[in-house]
Amino acid sequence: MNTDSQNTAKNAVEKDDDEIDLMALLFAILRGWKIIVFFAVLGLIIGVLYSRYVNPTFKSDALIQIEESNQGISALGSNISDLVGSEASKAQTETELIRSRMILEPVVKLLHLRIKLTDPNLGTIDKIKSDSTHTQVNTQEGVSLDSGKGRVQVSQFDVSRAYLNRTFTLTKSETGFVLSDGFDDFKGQIGKAHKFRGTDGQIHITVNELTGDSHPINISKRSLKATTDAINSALSVVEKGKQTGIIELSMTGENQQQVTNVLNQIVLSYIDQNQSRGSEETTKTLTFMETQIPALKQKLEASEKTFNEFREKSGTIDVGQEAGILLNKNSQIDTQLNELKLKKADLTTYYTDEHPLVVQIDDQLAVLNSKKQEIDKTIAGLPEVQREFLKLSEDTSINREIYLTLLKNYEQLKIVKAGQIGFARIIDLPISTYQAIAPKKPLIVFLSALTGILLGIILVLLKNMLRNVVKDPERLEAKTGIPVIATIPRSALLTRLRKNKKSQNRLLAHTDNNSLSYEAIKSLRTNLMFGMTTVGKVGQRAKVILITGESPGVGKSFISSNLSEVFSQLDKKVLIIDADMRLGELHKMFNMTQDNGLGDYLAQQIALTTVIHPTTMDNIDFIPRGQHPHNPSSLLSGDKFEQMMTELNEHYDYIVIDSPPILAASDAMIMSHYADKVLMVTRYDQSIEGQVAYAVKQMNKANVQVDGIILNDVQQGLMSKYSYHYSYAYGNKQS
Repeated sequence: MNTDSQNTAKNAVEKDDDEIDLMALLFAILRGWKIIVFFAVLGLIIGVLYSRYVNPTFKSDALIQIEESNQGISALGSNISDLVGSEASKAQTETELIRSRMILEPVVKLLHLRIKLTDPNLGTIDKIKSDSTHTQVNTQEGVSLDSGKGRVQVSQFDVSRAYLNRTFTLTKSETGFVLSDGFDDFKGQIGKAHKFRGTDGQIHITVNELTGDSHPINISKRSLKATTDAINSALSVVEKGKQTGIIELSMTGENQQQVTNVLNQIVLSYIDQNQSRGSEETTKTLTFMETQIPALKQKLEASEKTFNEFREKSGTIDVGQEAGILLNKNSQIDTQLNELKLKKADLTTYYTDEHPLVVQIDDQLAVLNSKKQEIDKTIAGLPEVQREFLKLSEDTSINREIYLTLLKNYEQLKIVKAGQIGFARIIDLPISTYQAIAPKKPLIVFLSALTGILLGIILVLLKNMLRNVVKDPERLEAKTGIPVIATIPRSALLTRLRKNKKSQNRLLAHTDNNSLSYEAIKSLRTNLMFGMTTVGKVGQRAKVILITGESPGVGKSFISSNLSEVFSQLDKKVLIIDADMRLGELHKMFNMTQDNGLGDYLAQQIALTTVIHPTTMDNIDFIPRGQHPHNPSSLLSGDKFEQMMTELNEHYDYIVIDSPPILAASDAMIMSHYADKVLMVTRYDQSIEGQVAYAVKQMNKANVQVDGIILNDVQQGLMSKYSYHYSYAYGNKQS
């Protein structure tokens, strides 16, 4: 090959490597349809089994409205409502509150959610067969589970901390039940509460129902945190819309009744807590008033008693106009002082003494006390009896007014509390729809099949990329720089015959002489005839054709034997030599033995005529491989092989040498120096392009020019992109 052709082949290879042949990828995928279909069916099966294995998932939802504030205390009037104040609530804050243990813990206790019952005998096959399995149901009465052998119900199961999250086994016995943790066995009676003391603490259990036939049931007590975390994982609490104040609660689970019960109790627990928070201020105020009213009443009664006793003793005193004015002022100041003290007492139930409102009241008290001292000084100038009268009259009046005011507010506040509600109200309680939201079986099956198809495609492309087999003659020519002189289609009839191991190898002329394969062999013969128009090497009569391959199993013996047969049809004397002295099986094509062959001739002192055997076909002689010598390459490099070739050239028109694979042995490189044409056979969809190119490179290093490549066993079909290379051929049709 000249330099220009090598550069052209190199440029073609680089261009081919840089471009992505989408059609080649498409046909590679289509050729791997069996793998893709296999993975698609596998994915389909997995999808169907998974959809039956997984329990259906159900959903319940509820709606709660959150009002911005609670205005119930304002019914008491401006004075008392100022003391109590109001609280605003945001929906976003309430969503986090609903998830808290403060709301969930009462639900956990009420429904016994920490108790977990499972059926250990329920296996994967059972789940697939039944499509859906029973799960536990929690009610206020206890926890129940329907198993394949009956119903189980446990109303109490409390354990010490060491037993939390530990699995126990419940089994029915003749007298009741047996509770076992693998170390201790506790026996009890059904329907009665029992208290057991184990190695790690106490166990309280009440079993109401239990399956028969010694069918075990697993029971465990989960920790509170694990239970609330499990609830939160199935619970969704979001504000519906933006700043709407509507909270949507939804919960999912494998049992519709269970989901509805749990969510319903969560809603009720939250409403109860909200109600308690809404009346908390009113309750605190009422509690304070209930402690003050008896004391004020007692104080009023004492002041009235003292005033009456003074009047009986001293008689009625005519208080002058000045004294009346002073008394009125002093009475007003005392009233204000008592109101401020009452207000301060209420505020100190919520705030400290450093709060601005408390400090402000202290300042007002100081001013009023100062004014009272001035009035007291003025009154001190009055006669002693008048002063005493004024003092007792003032105390009685003030105590009566304070008592009556507090009693009035107390009665009003009780009325408000009776009609007070929280700032959250239920819009929709959860209901059971019994419509599973998951698994979506058609979607799962479809996605599983699609995943299988994609996995199959990836595998086919990966296989095609990692094992770049010979498929495209042009690509092979570009990689090797050697022309593909023939593409030999697969003979369907011969392939069927070869499947029978007892069947002998046959030539195409005897089995499928009207096939495309036979015509392709004849086309190869024509190509070689015109390619060897001159006489063989100097002093030779025969034209020597060496046929080899890059690796075993490419079909070089098939090509050699059938090519020899079509040359013999030209009334030419043909000799075919099985030069693969290691594993040659060319003798089977002619229904002969391997004895007395090339290996025997080169290793022993025997005549050449003893290893040349006539075949059943005219004009064809055959030299089998003989016995396997220890050093085939050394024998081929000796003078005896050269003398043999010189002698054979005088008697034959064509000599076809079937040599060992290039990458397996160096025999082909040695014998190629005696050949006029060196042909390399490669198998379609099996040989590796890189191996073929490397084999050609090895021959070039040995100064051997490969004259052509024969692409063998080409399979025609719609998925073969380059099937046009051999589709136009014909044979003699039978009438």
